Amino acid sequence: MIATVVSIFIIGYIMIVFEHPFKINKTATALLTGMSCWVAIALMEPDVEWVKMVPGQNYLSFVSGHLSEHLSKISEILFFLLGAMTIVEVIDSHHGFRKITNLITTTKVIPLVWILCFLAFFLSAVLDNLTASIVMVSLLRKLIHSPKLRMFIAALVVISANAGGAWSPIGDVTTTMLWVGGQVSSMGVITHLFIPSLINLIVPLLIVSYMLRNEKLTVAKDRKSEERVMGDNLILFAGLGGLVFVPIFKSITHLPPYVGMLLVLGVVWTITELIHKEKSSEEKSFFTPSHALAKIDTPSILFFLGILLAVSSLETLGILEHFAGILTQTLGNQSLIVFFIGIASAIVDNVPLVAASMAMYDLTTFPMDHEFWIFLAYAGGTGGSIFIIGSAAGIAVMGMEKIDFVWYMKRFSLLAFTGYVAGFVYFLMLH
Repeated sequence: MIATVVSIFIIGYIMIVFEHPFKINKTATALLTGMSCWVAIALMEPDVEWVKMVPGQNYLSFVSGHLSEHLSKISEILFFLLGAMTIVEVIDSHHGFRKITNLITTTKVIPLVWILCFLAFFLSAVLDNLTASIVMVSLLRKLIHSPKLRMFIAALVVISANAGGAWSPIGDVTTTMLWVGGQVSSMGVITHLFIPSLINLIVPLLIVSYMLRNEKLTVAKDRKSEERVMGDNLILFAGLGGLVFVPIFKSITHLPPYVGMLLVLGVVWTITELIHKEKSSEEKSFFTPSHALAKIDTPSILFFLGILLAVSSLETLGILEHFAGILTQTLGNQSLIVFFIGIASAIVDNVPLVAASMAMYDLTTFPMDHEFWIFLAYAGGTGGSIFIIGSAAGIAVMGMEKIDFVWYMKRFSLLAFTGYVAGFVYFLMLH
């Protein structure tokens, strides 16, 4: 069974990587891969000791129970993504981002790249890397006319957002897991990881600045020509203020972030209805979330679902935990173990890998803010930038800007890896 599921996963992964040569949409492949992995698990008897079943438990109930558990966690991400993308679309339909884009007056490519990447870096620390990426892509569409240059900077936004999310307790799912679990404190992760995360961003930026030295900037046609829409400022502040409120809501209520995101969506939806209540139904529909929901990239959300279900099948079979155990036995050195966990998170989801590491070591072995936990937060947060599908931010940008896996791998994987290693070296020098 293990060989079958792993083979399905590898074949599906290869087909996603080479989407264009195969001429099969990556969403179709991801869904087929995710569902096939779980069908294989359901139809085959367990043949390894890695599967942790309760004595006397029925195998099918074990499978359905784990599938429901994983689908519950995945659905939280999908509803969060759905809410964030809808809010951003509503702000965009009201031309709310014009206020921000008009503040960026540079006509040179390199200063624009640095401004946008640093904006993504700090925005992801306040919101999270996924939400920040969605907001930044919407800004890019308003600022840059050239699809080629926009896609290039969008790929840099992935690196920037993941780097920014790593040093904040609410910036990345894995960092939040470690923070909630008591492995790191909020000040511990900020003070220890801000500089390594900044280096993780600056090193690729310096290289890209040299690569783009002769690039000309073509301003998007609608950047200055957009007409004002009733309630544009109110929707901008309600939308962005709501997104900032989501992590605060989580800290206060301890409810999952998607609850806060959908609450904010409900508030924004109500405001749009009240602002445009005098308009006819046809005129009003363009400015409401109803219209925004029709515009968001649903295939990207389904791609997310397929990929995460495929990875969760490996987690259910104990393959990822076994892999983490092999790293421990083979490498021995804790820093090297975490370093390779970060690289592995570019291929499979970083959440189960970090969760497996948290299960293998406890607070008696490594106390709060021990360098092992701090470095794990860095590796889990930034390692996913090496491949476009290695992070939630990458998958979202991949769908919104139609970035091809191979295109990103050729141009940005080495850049992201260089930044990852640079931050790692700096961290080792300090510790």
